[in-house]
Amino acid sequence: MLPNTFLNLVLGAMIIALLIPLYQAWRDEDIWQTMLALSSVSAKSAMMILVVSVIRDDWMIGVAGVIILSVGNAGFMLLAHTIKRMTETED
Repeated sequence: MLPNTFLNLVLGAMIIALLIPLYQAWRDEDIWQTMLALSSVSAKSAMMILVVSVIRDDWMIGVAGVIILSVGNAGFMLLAHTIKRMTETED
């Protein structure tokens, strides 16, 4: 088993990596960049959930992480397609 300090370091690095796209979305006004940043946050948070589930040996949390990872970005793709269609009809 890995020591707790190493696990805390890994989770801390994952949280810092999670904050980078949020800063980019806050700084940029483009809706597409914001959607990409939020999609990245969704994938990274799902990976964090999977890491925590492996550490705790709790597969119910892992199943929730897999569902978020596989279905979570589908909503963003649907929203992007809807916005693209709306902008095409307005032009």
